[in-house]
Formats: sequence, C-alpha cells, structure tokens
Amino acid sequence: MAHKAKIATVFGGTGFLGKQVVHRLAARGVTVKIATRVPERANFLKTCGAVGQIVPVQCDYSDARSIHQAVKGSDFVVNCVGILFERRKRARFEYLHVDLPAIIAKACADEGVSRFTHVSALGCDTGISKYAQTKYDGENAVRANFPDAIILRPSVMFGQGDNFFNKFAELSRFMPFLPLIGGGKTRFQPVYVGDVAEVVSKGLFVGSSEFLGQTYQLGGPDIVTFRGIYEKLFKYTARPKKLISVPFRIAKLKAAFLKFWPNPILTPDQVDDLKTDNVVDDKAQGIDVFEIHPKSMDLILPGYLETYKFGGRFAVEQSA
Repeated sequence: MAHKAKIATVFGGTGFLGKQVVHRLAARGVTVKIATRVPERANFLKTCGAVGQIVPVQCDYSDARSIHQAVKGSDFVVNCVGILFERRKRARFEYLHVDLPAIIAKACADEGVSRFTHVSALGCDTGISKYAQTKYDGENAVRANFPDAIILRPSVMFGQGDNFFNKFAELSRFMPFLPLIGGGKTRFQPVYVGDVAEVVSKGLFVGSSEFLGQTYQLGGPDIVTFRGIYEKLFKYTARPKKLISVPFRIAKLKAAFLKFWPNPILTPDQVDDLKTDNVVDDKAQGIDVFEIHPKSMDLILPGYLETYKFGGRFAVEQSA
C-alpha cells in the first residue's frame, strides 16, 4: 500500500526563513502549499521539489475564509510571517503578529491540522518595543486557539540574504562610521537560519508528542555584543570603520526621521528593541532538545560577507 505524502501549508514561505522551511519540508517528501497574496512570486521555489510538489496558492491574509481554504487538507501548518517595521495599513504589527496568527491557529483547529508551528521572537516576553510586545501577544493568541502549537523564539537569524549583517555591510560601503546605539552593549545570540528551519522540520515530524504545546528559545553557540557584531562584520568584509557611540535618546530622535524611508535602516521601535538583551534564558528549552548542533557565525558569515570586500568575492590579498 502506497504511503500518502504529507501536506503542509507555509505562511510567509517566500521570506528569509520561509524559503529555508520550504526546502527542508520538500526534502522530506512533503507536498508544500505556499500561502501568498501573489502566487507568481513563489514560483521560484518550485525547484525545491519534484514537479507538482511545491504549490503556490493565492491567500488573502485579511480574509479568514481565504486562510481556512489555504489550510484545508493540510497535515502541517507553519507560520513564518513577521515584519521588522510597519509600513502600509495591512503591514501593521498588531495585525500580522497578533490577529493573523490567531486566525491561522483557529483555522488549524477547525480543519483538524495535526501540527502547527508558529515562529515568534526571542525576548518577546521581556522586550519593551511594539515589535516584541505584539510577538508575545501573538503567542498567547495562538495558544488560545491551538494549545498544542509549537512556538519557536529565534534570536537574530543570520545567513545568506539576511537583513542584519547584510544591512550593516551595505552601510559600511558608503558610510565613514557606524553607530553604536546605546554604547553597543546589547547582547545577541545570533542563530543560523538553516538551523531554525531544521528545528521547524524536526518538530513537525518527530514521532512522539513531546514537542507539542511547548515554547523553545533558539540561539546559536556565540553570545556577542552589538560591538562584537561589528567586529565580525569588519573581519569578513575587510572594511573596518570608526564606531561612534550614540545614546538611545539621540538614536531614537534620528530614527524618527529615518522611519519614513522606503526601507528604513532604523526606526524608533527598533531602538527600543535594542534596550533589552536578545539571548537564550539558561532555564529555557532550546535548540539542543532537537539534537541540533547550531552553526557558529564564523562558519557561515565568510561565505556571503566576502562579497562586500573591495574587489568582491574574487579579490586576492597581495603579499610582499
């Protein structure tokens, strides 16, 4: 008797983490539905699997019936939707971090989904930013509608195409100095995006129910300060810059103007986010529960930050 392939619906499947999740699920033979407003934008992911295995489906995130339709018939559902700053009316923290996860969770319960994984953010329970607070409210909304949901709280994720190291590396190309907001003392525990995607995959496929209804904090092997992040950046781009300490209140004032850029490099809410550390609690359940050895920044960063060197990837250091 042929084994029926599992079906998964991924929300935010074209995003930084979502693309990695689609790859991992496809490798396990899962038929993946990518719920997106514009299906054509997800066509590039079809090469992740066999013909017909990756299926972009139209989904209006503002319509509960459309979300239910996207979830219908799925064994697994993964929500990777999240934003770092607010833009249009629909791109608001409250809706995308709280209301949408609640609707997805309810759809999962109504449609009899076996497992639902929701991606939140590390430090959301202690952060003072609107980003953090809505992420935490979203967790509670998910639990209220689907108590067995697996909730993941990753730290800052890095990897090719990230919006963290790449952003600062790009700034280093044309800025004579880089800001150390709050003195650069905020601590981070960056985690490789591929490791987070592997956690998602394992959580859905593990035979027992030990992961159900649990919350996990995901961090990498290295804990670094904001200053340490810059030092890693300079090491692998060979573009050292002067660092200037900027108090939180001054940074927030400047961010009030920068937030109006089409793709702002800093917003007042992100300044608030930097006021609290972003590291895994010693008592929390972490990535080790999934028997994954997280990759260090020094293993991954050179592979994509070297493109920012003078002369690019193929630049050769001259020796005397």
